[in-house]
Amino acid sequence: MNYRWVLRACAEEVAARLSRELGLPRAIARLLGARGVTTPKAAEHFLWPRLDDLHDPFRMAGMGEAVERIRRAIAGGEPIVIYGDYDVDGVTSLVLLKKTLAHLGARVFCYVPERLREGYGMHAEAIEALAAQGGRLLISVDCGIRAHEVVERAKALGMETIVTDHHLPEAELPRAVAVLNPRRPDCAYPEKNLAGAGVALKLAQALLARSGQSTELVRLLPLAAIGTIADVAPLVGENRVIVRLGLEQIRAPEQVGLRALAEAAGLPSDRPVTSEDVAFRLAPRLNAAGRLGTAQPAIELLLAEEAETARRLAAHLNEQNARRQREEQAVLAEIEAMLAEDPMLRARKVLVLAREGWHRGILGLVASKVVERFARPAIVLTLEGEWAHGSGRSIPAFHLLRGLEACADLFERYGGHAQAAGLVLRRDRLEEFRERLNAEAERMLTPLDLIPTLALDGTLALSDVTFPFWQHLTRLEPFGVGNPYPTFLFANVRVEGEPRILKDRHLKLRLRQGDKSAEAVWWNGVGQLEGRALGPRLWLAASIGESFYEGLLQIHLVIKDLSGDPPQVLPEALSSPPAVGGGDEVA
Repeated sequence: MNYRWVLRACAEEVAARLSRELGLPRAIARLLGARGVTTPKAAEHFLWPRLDDLHDPFRMAGMGEAVERIRRAIAGGEPIVIYGDYDVDGVTSLVLLKKTLAHLGARVFCYVPERLREGYGMHAEAIEALAAQGGRLLISVDCGIRAHEVVERAKALGMETIVTDHHLPEAELPRAVAVLNPRRPDCAYPEKNLAGAGVALKLAQALLARSGQSTELVRLLPLAAIGTIADVAPLVGENRVIVRLGLEQIRAPEQVGLRALAEAAGLPSDRPVTSEDVAFRLAPRLNAAGRLGTAQPAIELLLAEEAETARRLAAHLNEQNARRQREEQAVLAEIEAMLAEDPMLRARKVLVLAREGWHRGILGLVASKVVERFARPAIVLTLEGEWAHGSGRSIPAFHLLRGLEACADLFERYGGHAQAAGLVLRRDRLEEFRERLNAEAERMLTPLDLIPTLALDGTLALSDVTFPFWQHLTRLEPFGVGNPYPTFLFANVRVEGEPRILKDRHLKLRLRQGDKSAEAVWWNGVGQLEGRALGPRLWLAASIGESFYEGLLQIHLVIKDLSGDPPQVLPEALSSPPAVGGGDEVA
């Protein structure tokens, strides 16, 4: 894959001041400035977030009404039902709110729909069953912002509703007791990019504060952190505080389920859990059950209090995740063959791919991989009888939800974000959908938009890659959207000897620059190097990685791209804006 290399913008006087006043290496100070951290005070909050940095939850519209209604339900012994979603954000939202309500003495029950049988969102049939079982107060987590008919049906059955959600609302809100969503146009809450787990955490924070038990909040931060990372929410502002402090608590003694999950995922116990660990090791395992069947095992794991029970459930999720990986690889192989056989389909600006037999639960993951591989928006659908169920992922330059809105009359249902969406339509409308969505993409995208960008945070020499510099980098954790893992330009580097091929796909290289040498790995580098020569001088775009060997930390370069000629590095203003938005599915 060829990239456009761009340099993140940072005023040099800002970097100089941060470096001087905080005693930071200039490259680290530049990293902060490029991320909008431009004063020493802001840098202190960024580098050393505290629990006090969380906003007052009562600044969120509807919070006072929600807290008073819940406290009244607890006092009166009313059964409370939490209605969640089956993805990681929904599951962690549900569990942290259930733990809070149970701690405060509530009679609380939970309901999560099954992906294949019911699909995303709140459903009237489920509400009718919950009301028949005695539910009197319904609280949604990570869903419900557009569930007008369901809220009305609940009201008719004698159930009042509190909606907590983070998805984009419509012009009119559901007529609930309270609607907690920082994206409400009338909500003055300062953090608009909370995940569903973040909104649930704010409700828990308000309930605990009103009950004089604010110290209990720290126990909930690991769940909110995992939900926030899994939902690909920007890791800046309040989200950064939640995730940074939550990661520190994942292995706390009371986190029985998370400790078992970390062990099953093979995370070393002698180093901190990172956002990358959550994104690629913990969250996929929590997600696997809901993708392939029911999310109940993940919920039970996070609620587990006995170590043996937690280990059994973690092993089950491990098996489910392995099955998910096999299913995903099989579908990706079919898509690769499909596009190789049909160059016209491959040339479209949006790849709309459909076939019978693909598992509905992995479509979003597959769509993400297709976007990574082909650098263009992708909609992946499975055909079931007369219906096509699909999930889509996009590139920064294409607002996927707006693209779908141009085809809204074709769908049975749809929804999502700028970068992720889900949809259901009739099979016989699939070709019309492909044509209309691509017509919209033709209007919105240029050929340059289809070349992915690789943002560089500055220039380093191999001699700069030291253990002390790596320690400074780790203080910028957690990394993710809004605070990406830093990538640097290394100029005039040569390869010593022959690269080693690892597992038929990856490359390991020894690099030299002057009298300094360093190890480097290039994941999937075998395919990317094809057609390119490793000349006597190379320009690398690379990050600094870590590995542990026999308990010892080793640092190395992780190559993202390379060039045999001095690359044209464009200023950031000419690059596409970063993707911001949730990664969850809606169908």
